[in-house]
Amino acid sequence: MTTTSTAAYWEPLWAGGRRYRQLDGPENQLMDEYLGPGRGRPALDIGCGDGTLGRHLHHELGYRTTGIDISPSAVALAAAHDEGPAPGPAWRCADITTSDLMALPEPAYAVITCRLVYRWMDDKAAFLNRVRHLLVPGQCRCLTTELSRCAT
Repeated sequence: MTTTSTAAYWEPLWAGGRRYRQLDGPENQLMDEYLGPGRGRPALDIGCGDGTLGRHLHHELGYRTTGIDISPSAVALAAAHDEGPAPGPAWRCADITTSDLMALPEPAYAVITCRLVYRWMDDKAAFLNRVRHLLVPGQCRCLTTELSRCAT
């Protein structure tokens, strides 16, 4: 059985030049309306890939964003796209299912995005439990976009 939630699965795809569905206008608009202005609050983009969503959260919405991905090649690609005078998001290679979450730059996040990630998790309940522990209590939002589903 091939598991799709490991670096052994994703790294060869990213390293080999595979790219995934980009954010589009309607998805950005829905996300912007749902999340609202960041005002410097911390955001975590799980499965950041090339960093498009993390940069949007950071530069367009004003969150202090960290993007993590299981693939070192994806993280390198995300960091390579940071341009301009303003500092970009923080990029980290991490496995949300097994990495030490205390190593993340923030102890809790006001927003966590998981775009095109949830469906690939082998143990969805364990994944959601780990994410739940990273959210700021009482003022948090978790956004997953798997066929335009949103959850709070």
